[in-house]
Amino acid sequence: MNSSDRTPADLLRSALAADPARPLVTFYDDATGERVELSVATFANWVAKTANLLQGDLAAEPGDRLALLLPAHWQSAVWLLACSSVGVVADVQGDPATADLVVSGPDTLERARACRGERVALALRPLGGRFPQPPEGFSDYAVEVPSQGDRFAPFAPVDPEGPALAVGGTELTGARLVARAREDAGALGLVSGSRLLSGRTYDTWEGLSAGLFAPLAAGGSVVLCRHLDQLGADGLAQRTESERVTDTAV
Repeated sequence: MNSSDRTPADLLRSALAADPARPLVTFYDDATGERVELSVATFANWVAKTANLLQGDLAAEPGDRLALLLPAHWQSAVWLLACSSVGVVADVQGDPATADLVVSGPDTLERARACRGERVALALRPLGGRFPQPPEGFSDYAVEVPSQGDRFAPFAPVDPEGPALAVGGTELTGARLVARAREDAGALGLVSGSRLLSGRTYDTWEGLSAGLFAPLAAGGSVVLCRHLDQLGADGLAQRTESERVTDTAV
Protein backbone atom coordinates (compact mmCIF):
# COMPACT_ATOMS: atom_id res chain seq x y z
CA MET A 1 0.00 0.00 0.00
CA ASN A 2 1.01 3.63 -0.35
CA SER A 3 3.32 4.66 2.49
CA SER A 4 1.82 8.17 2.44
CA ASP A 5 -1.67 6.94 3.37
CA ARG A 6 -2.64 8.55 6.68
CA THR A 7 -6.33 7.76 7.11
CA PRO A 8 -8.39 4.60 6.57
CA ALA A 9 -10.07 6.36 3.64
CA ASP A 10 -6.61 6.85 2.12
CA LEU A 11 -5.96 3.11 2.47
CA LEU A 12 -9.19 2.35 0.62
CA ARG A 13 -8.33 4.78 -2.19
CA SER A 14 -4.94 3.10 -2.61
CA ALA A 15 -6.56 -0.34 -2.69
CA LEU A 16 -9.00 0.88 -5.33
CA ALA A 17 -6.19 2.27 -7.47
CA ALA A 18 -4.10 -0.92 -7.14
CA ASP A 19 -6.68 -3.61 -7.95
CA PRO A 20 -10.40 -2.71 -7.83
CA ALA A 21 -11.56 -6.20 -8.83
CA ARG A 22 -9.95 -8.22 -6.05
CA PRO A 23 -12.02 -9.34 -3.04
CA LEU A 24 -11.76 -7.10 0.03
CA VAL A 25 -14.48 -8.29 2.45
CA THR A 26 -16.06 -11.74 2.38
CA PHE A 27 -18.75 -11.92 5.07
CA TYR A 28 -20.35 -14.99 6.62
CA ASP A 29 -23.15 -15.15 9.19
CA ASP A 30 -23.12 -18.70 10.48
CA ALA A 31 -26.44 -18.20 12.26
CA THR A 32 -28.27 -17.56 8.98
CA GLY A 33 -26.04 -19.08 6.29
CA GLU A 34 -25.52 -15.70 4.63
CA ARG A 35 -22.41 -15.15 2.50
CA VAL A 36 -21.55 -11.85 0.82
CA GLU A 37 -18.37 -11.06 -1.08
CA LEU A 38 -17.42 -7.48 -1.91
CA SER A 39 -14.62 -6.52 -4.24
CA VAL A 40 -12.61 -3.40 -3.51
CA ALA A 41 -14.68 -1.52 -6.10
CA THR A 42 -18.04 -2.68 -4.71
CA PHE A 43 -17.01 -1.97 -1.14
CA ALA A 44 -15.72 1.49 -2.13
CA ASN A 45 -19.04 2.20 -3.86
CA TRP A 46 -20.96 1.37 -0.67
CA VAL A 47 -18.57 3.59 1.28
CA ALA A 48 -19.07 6.49 -1.14
CA LYS A 49 -22.85 6.21 -0.98
CA THR A 50 -22.79 5.98 2.81
CA ALA A 51 -20.41 8.94 3.12
CA ASN A 52 -22.72 10.99 0.89
CA LEU A 53 -25.65 10.04 3.13
CA LEU A 54 -23.64 10.96 6.20
CA GLN A 55 -22.39 14.30 4.91
CA GLY A 56 -25.45 15.32 2.90
CA ASP A 57 -28.72 14.00 4.31
CA LEU A 58 -27.48 13.64 7.89
CA ALA A 59 -25.46 16.90 7.85
CA ALA A 60 -22.51 15.33 9.69
CA GLU A 61 -19.33 17.39 9.91
CA PRO A 62 -15.69 16.61 10.73
CA GLY A 63 -15.31 16.09 14.47
CA ASP A 64 -18.91 14.97 15.01
CA ARG A 65 -19.27 11.75 17.01
CA LEU A 66 -21.27 8.84 15.67
CA ALA A 67 -22.26 6.07 18.08
CA LEU A 68 -21.81 2.92 15.99
CA LEU A 69 -23.97 0.20 17.56
CA LEU A 70 -23.35 -2.59 15.06
CA PRO A 71 -21.87 -6.11 15.25
CA ALA A 72 -19.08 -7.51 13.09
CA HIS A 73 -20.75 -7.23 9.68
CA TRP A 74 -19.84 -6.05 6.20
CA GLN A 75 -22.13 -3.04 6.57
CA SER A 76 -20.37 -2.09 9.82
CA ALA A 77 -17.08 -2.07 7.87
CA VAL A 78 -18.70 0.23 5.32
CA TRP A 79 -19.77 2.67 8.04
CA LEU A 80 -16.29 2.73 9.57
CA LEU A 81 -14.76 3.78 6.25
CA ALA A 82 -17.60 6.23 5.54
CA CYS A 83 -16.92 7.96 8.87
CA SER A 84 -13.24 8.19 7.97
CA SER A 85 -14.14 9.67 4.57
CA VAL A 86 -16.15 12.50 6.16
CA GLY A 87 -13.95 13.02 9.23
CA VAL A 88 -16.60 11.83 11.68
CA VAL A 89 -15.44 10.00 14.81
CA ALA A 90 -16.75 6.42 14.84
CA ASP A 91 -17.46 5.74 18.53
CA VAL A 92 -17.87 1.96 18.51
CA GLN A 93 -20.54 0.90 21.01
CA GLY A 94 -20.40 4.46 22.34
CA ASP A 95 -23.05 6.22 24.39
CA PRO A 96 -25.82 7.44 22.06
CA ALA A 97 -26.87 10.08 24.60
CA THR A 98 -23.56 11.95 24.12
CA ALA A 99 -23.26 11.35 20.37
CA ASP A 100 -24.23 13.71 17.55
CA LEU A 101 -25.83 10.85 15.65
CA VAL A 102 -26.29 7.10 15.99
CA VAL A 103 -26.24 4.10 13.69
CA SER A 104 -27.91 1.02 15.14
CA GLY A 105 -28.60 -2.59 14.31
CA PRO A 106 -31.97 -4.19 15.08
CA ASP A 107 -30.92 -5.37 18.54
CA THR A 108 -29.87 -1.97 19.92
CA LEU A 109 -32.72 0.28 18.80
CA GLU A 110 -33.98 1.07 22.30
CA ARG A 111 -30.50 2.06 23.44
CA ALA A 112 -30.05 4.16 20.31
CA ARG A 113 -33.17 6.22 21.06
CA ALA A 114 -31.14 8.11 23.67
CA CYS A 115 -29.46 10.02 20.83
CA ARG A 116 -31.04 13.42 20.25
CA GLY A 117 -29.47 13.75 16.80
CA GLU A 118 -30.04 11.83 13.59
CA ARG A 119 -30.72 8.11 13.97
CA VAL A 120 -30.12 5.48 11.30
CA ALA A 121 -31.15 1.84 11.62
CA LEU A 122 -29.81 -1.19 9.76
CA ALA A 123 -31.86 -4.35 9.49
CA LEU A 124 -28.68 -6.39 8.79
CA ARG A 125 -30.73 -8.67 6.56
CA PRO A 126 -29.20 -10.68 3.70
CA LEU A 127 -28.34 -8.64 0.60
CA GLY A 128 -28.66 -5.42 2.59
CA GLY A 129 -32.43 -5.74 2.85
CA ARG A 130 -34.65 -3.16 4.52
CA PHE A 131 -36.85 -3.47 7.60
CA PRO A 132 -40.32 -4.92 6.90
CA GLN A 133 -41.59 -2.05 9.07
CA PRO A 134 -39.20 0.91 9.54
CA PRO A 135 -38.44 1.58 13.24
CA GLU A 136 -40.16 4.72 14.47
CA GLY A 137 -37.76 7.63 14.83
CA PHE A 138 -35.08 6.12 12.56
CA SER A 139 -34.10 6.38 8.93
CA ASP A 140 -33.83 2.95 7.29
CA TYR A 141 -30.33 2.72 5.83
CA ALA A 142 -31.42 0.28 3.13
CA VAL A 143 -34.04 2.77 1.95
CA GLU A 144 -31.86 5.86 2.07
CA VAL A 145 -28.50 4.71 0.71
CA PRO A 146 -29.27 3.37 -2.81
CA SER A 147 -30.11 6.82 -4.21
CA GLN A 148 -26.88 8.40 -2.95
CA GLY A 149 -24.07 9.34 -5.32
CA ASP A 150 -21.45 6.81 -6.35
CA ARG A 151 -18.59 9.27 -5.86
CA PHE A 152 -17.75 11.15 -2.71
CA ALA A 153 -15.82 14.34 -2.05
CA PRO A 154 -15.65 15.79 1.48
CA PHE A 155 -16.75 19.38 1.98
CA ALA A 156 -13.59 19.89 4.06
CA PRO A 157 -10.29 17.98 3.98
CA VAL A 158 -10.05 15.29 6.64
CA ASP A 159 -7.27 15.97 9.16
CA PRO A 160 -5.21 12.79 9.74
CA GLU A 161 -4.32 14.11 13.19
CA GLY A 162 -7.96 14.56 14.16
CA PRO A 163 -9.87 11.90 16.15
CA ALA A 164 -11.16 9.09 13.96
CA LEU A 165 -12.08 6.09 16.09
CA ALA A 166 -13.05 5.41 19.70
CA VAL A 167 -13.28 1.83 20.94
CA GLY A 168 -12.86 0.19 24.33
CA GLY A 169 -11.82 3.41 26.06
CA THR A 170 -9.14 4.24 23.46
CA GLU A 171 -9.37 7.07 20.95
CA LEU A 172 -7.22 7.07 17.82
CA THR A 173 -6.47 9.69 15.21
CA GLY A 174 -6.64 8.65 11.58
CA ALA A 175 -2.86 8.60 11.33
CA ARG A 176 -2.43 6.55 14.50
CA LEU A 177 -5.14 4.13 13.40
CA VAL A 178 -3.30 3.51 10.12
CA ALA A 179 0.00 3.08 11.95
CA ARG A 180 -1.50 0.56 14.38
CA ALA A 181 -3.18 -1.32 11.54
CA ARG A 182 0.18 -1.63 9.80
CA GLU A 183 1.81 -2.83 13.03
CA ASP A 184 -0.94 -5.41 13.49
CA ALA A 185 -0.64 -6.55 9.88
CA GLY A 186 3.04 -7.22 10.48
CA ALA A 187 2.34 -9.07 13.73
CA LEU A 188 -0.27 -11.22 11.97
CA GLY A 189 2.08 -11.96 9.10
CA LEU A 190 -0.11 -10.25 6.52
CA VAL A 191 1.29 -9.23 3.14
CA SER A 192 -0.25 -8.14 -0.13
CA GLY A 193 -2.72 -10.80 -1.19
CA SER A 194 -3.16 -12.34 2.27
CA ARG A 195 -6.61 -13.71 3.18
CA LEU A 196 -7.25 -13.32 6.92
CA LEU A 197 -10.17 -15.18 8.46
CA SER A 198 -11.46 -13.31 11.52
CA GLY A 199 -14.06 -14.51 13.97
CA ARG A 200 -13.46 -11.62 16.37
CA THR A 201 -16.20 -9.21 17.35
CA TYR A 202 -16.19 -5.54 16.40
CA ASP A 203 -16.29 -4.16 19.96
CA THR A 204 -12.51 -4.13 20.53
CA TRP A 205 -9.56 -2.70 18.63
CA GLU A 206 -8.27 -6.25 18.09
CA GLY A 207 -11.54 -7.22 16.44
CA LEU A 208 -11.72 -4.11 14.28
CA SER A 209 -8.10 -4.46 13.23
CA ALA A 210 -8.28 -8.13 12.28
CA GLY A 211 -11.75 -7.74 10.80
CA LEU A 212 -10.93 -4.77 8.56
CA PHE A 213 -8.06 -2.38 9.17
CA ALA A 214 -5.02 -4.70 9.22
CA PRO A 215 -5.93 -6.58 6.02
CA LEU A 216 -6.73 -3.27 4.33
CA ALA A 217 -3.40 -1.79 5.41
CA ALA A 218 -1.50 -4.85 4.13
CA GLY A 219 -3.17 -4.96 0.73
CA GLY A 220 -4.97 -8.16 1.69
CA SER A 221 -8.56 -9.14 2.35
CA VAL A 222 -10.69 -10.41 5.22
CA VAL A 223 -13.06 -13.32 5.57
CA LEU A 224 -15.24 -11.84 8.31
CA CYS A 225 -17.25 -14.45 10.20
CA ARG A 226 -20.11 -13.67 12.55
CA HIS A 227 -21.34 -16.43 14.89
CA LEU A 228 -18.29 -18.50 13.96
CA ASP A 229 -18.83 -20.65 17.07
CA GLN A 230 -21.81 -22.22 15.30
CA LEU A 231 -19.71 -23.53 12.42
CA GLY A 232 -17.74 -26.35 14.04
CA ALA A 233 -14.19 -27.55 13.44
CA ASP A 234 -14.91 -29.42 10.20
CA GLY A 235 -16.83 -26.48 8.76
CA LEU A 236 -14.04 -24.10 9.69
CA ALA A 237 -11.45 -26.31 7.99
CA GLN A 238 -13.61 -26.48 4.86
CA ARG A 239 -14.07 -22.71 4.80
CA THR A 240 -10.37 -22.12 5.30
CA GLU A 241 -9.69 -24.24 2.23
CA SER A 242 -12.51 -22.94 0.04
CA GLU A 243 -11.77 -19.28 0.79
CA ARG A 244 -8.01 -19.76 0.32
CA VAL A 245 -7.37 -18.42 3.83
CA THR A 246 -3.70 -17.73 4.59
CA ASP A 247 -4.00 -16.47 8.18
CA THR A 248 -6.56 -16.67 10.99
CA ALA A 249 -7.62 -14.53 13.96
CA VAL A 250 -10.27 -16.28 16.02
